[in-house]
Amino acid sequence: MKARYQYRFYPTDQQQQSLAQLFGCVRVVWNDALALCKQSEKLPSNNDLQKLVITQAKKTEERSWLSDVSNIPLQQSVADLGVAYKNFFDCKKGKRKGKKVGSPKFKNKGGRQSARFRMGGFSIKGEEVYLAKIGNVRPIWSRELPSAPTSVTVIKDAANRYFLSFVVEIEPVKVDTKNQSIGIDLGIKTFAVMSNGEKVESLDYSKQDRKIRSLQRKLARQQKGSKRKEDTRLKIAKLHNRIADTRKDFLHKLSTKVVSENQAIILEDLNVSGMVKNRKLARVISLQGWREFRVLCEAKSEKLDRIFHAINRWEPTSQICSDCGFKWGKLDLSIRSVLCLNCGTEQDRDENAAKNIEMVGMGHRHDLKRTGSDCKTTFVARCCEPSRITDHARAVSICQVQRYQHKLQQ
Repeated sequence: MKARYQYRFYPTDQQQQSLAQLFGCVRVVWNDALALCKQSEKLPSNNDLQKLVITQAKKTEERSWLSDVSNIPLQQSVADLGVAYKNFFDCKKGKRKGKKVGSPKFKNKGGRQSARFRMGGFSIKGEEVYLAKIGNVRPIWSRELPSAPTSVTVIKDAANRYFLSFVVEIEPVKVDTKNQSIGIDLGIKTFAVMSNGEKVESLDYSKQDRKIRSLQRKLARQQKGSKRKEDTRLKIAKLHNRIADTRKDFLHKLSTKVVSENQAIILEDLNVSGMVKNRKLARVISLQGWREFRVLCEAKSEKLDRIFHAINRWEPTSQICSDCGFKWGKLDLSIRSVLCLNCGTEQDRDENAAKNIEMVGMGHRHDLKRTGSDCKTTFVARCCEPSRITDHARAVSICQVQRYQHKLQQ
């Protein structure tokens, strides 16, 4: 299986100018090729596009400066455009799984810049990495590469940080586990509640988030193209990177712990794109990184030869007692604990959901039978029955039942 190893490096002033020229040439080749694809009735092949936007373009005065950079990243830019179109068409035909992919878009100067070198365009010489027509750069080797890389991508992020991202082949590693399986319920205040009772609290990003919102308001008032506006944009990018790096470190440590200790990891397929439509919770949900945690768990499960499974999002994990299987129905988000009418057990909402997620993922959800009940389930609950909600909403729920009975009598 393939994996990415990313390292930061600090280029010299001359190398920064060469990299800026390389990023610009890669961006122009992409935009020229995309413009030709949009104008053509039939999508041209990669070879035809390379001849038009690279080989023939170098002979013109307008694009003669394309010869100043390595030809390999330019060719790779055209190849990446072909892959982008393939993913788009596969998504249209329903052949591609996952989130829907739109058609390729034109690139601009702002934000993240990248250029990819294949074999022949780079080489590793001791502690340094040689890039064609850039020179030798010395990354910070935080860990060794497990094998010889097949490609390297030079990245410059929005905060002007430079990285080298290597693609390498790794072999699955077998490590003994402590537990057979675990179910994980993801949340906002408590990031993860495990089926074994363990809870992991979410990180607090509120301080950095307030600074970002303040600087964004300041950025909107500043003159376009001014130096002060660029300084403010850089400050915002650095704050975003600080949040992203903190979140990534937290998610990596948690996913490594979960995958290394359990043979089967079961998560719930959350509809995050639908959740962020809630204006009150959109910003908080976006900061959590639920999707990133799932991707990390899935990748590390493949690396350590584990079983990863995401259950259907429509499974009523919060509406069923994990002890006896009695279904009490949909609950409001303010209700954090439930008293089961069947077995009399008081269940914590998140722990109960995590246990149900594990049972559904392992195929044991429908094995539970409702036994030992002293009363039969009726269509309308009687007021003399104890309320199944044990929080402050007890009185409200009883009143709702009384109103529902009154409507039926009418």
